[in-house]
Amino acid sequence: MVSELSRTLQDGYVSYGWERRMREFLSVPFSSSFLSILLLPKASDQGASHYNDLEDTLARANAWLNASQVSGVPIVFMNVQTESLLTKISGKTGSSTVNAGPLSGLSNLPNASLYGFEDYHGVDIGVVRAVRLWYASLGGEFAIEIKLREDDTKLGFAISRTEEGFLFISSVIDDDENLPSTRSGLKRLYKEASNSSSLLVVSRVANQKVLPWIVSSIGAIRCFDTVSISQKLSMHRHAKVPITIHVLLWDRACAFPSDSNMSRAATPSVLPLPSKDQLSRRLDEDLMQLMLPEFPNESGVVDDGEETDGDRVQLLPPEVPNESSVVDDGLEIRLERDTAGGILL
Repeated sequence: MVSELSRTLQDGYVSYGWERRMREFLSVPFSSSFLSILLLPKASDQGASHYNDLEDTLARANAWLNASQVSGVPIVFMNVQTESLLTKISGKTGSSTVNAGPLSGLSNLPNASLYGFEDYHGVDIGVVRAVRLWYASLGGEFAIEIKLREDDTKLGFAISRTEEGFLFISSVIDDDENLPSTRSGLKRLYKEASNSSSLLVVSRVANQKVLPWIVSSIGAIRCFDTVSISQKLSMHRHAKVPITIHVLLWDRACAFPSDSNMSRAATPSVLPLPSKDQLSRRLDEDLMQLMLPEFPNESGVVDDGEETDGDRVQLLPPEVPNESSVVDDGLEIRLERDTAGGILL
């Protein structure tokens, strides 16, 4: 009996129907509802051999979130973490980060954005510490299906972009009840967002996420440009093919009007996001925990970096979307910029 009581519990693997679950329990099949942006440490010199410390990256993430909220983007903070990205380093960068000795720079390591080590083959490997900021929409995502008719010559709304990289509906045509923007319920949502001092942010187009997702080492935000989005929507209008866009809601009650013809994709019953008050209390508790004299564990995803030459550690090419030109693919697509700097469709 004593030996039976001390027997080790057994564990093992069981099969799970991932494919079916991802089809049935996600509002957009095979696509998560988790929202985040990854910020790489900012290069402190033109050669990209030195980077600002971790506190600078955290401060930029904090500023981006606050600026987004002030501009009217209906999002709330959820979590922040560091992610370790591997890259090959050489030259002065390698000597300054690898040959500093095993203990000499240990006290500065918690706030370092780049440190290195030498592998068994004598190759200098750099570990870049990026910051991933997780956030959520106050009211969740909402799907709007825009159906087209043969006599539709315009969609009836304009798309612009905030400085933080969010696409949003910047204006709608108000004097025509037969436009797709009115029939789909987009105009109603736009007016409610304006009355609530919120932006009607577009989170997906044709089920593809169009939110900003990374900040490069030069500080550029990688996001979608309004021209390509407007061109895609215009092509659907010319082809008379319906298209679904998702928007971020500031209040979940806005998704269930009693007198709306809005098309809503069937979504499974899931646990709702916590309320704004609950999230605020949670943020206060997290901040209090951060003030305690503890050293939190850092979790991250290790990724392969890029191989660079000389002293340069290239984390991301300085690719900034270009909105100066529109490709005309044989269709007579007229894109007119509105006064808000967006594209009128």
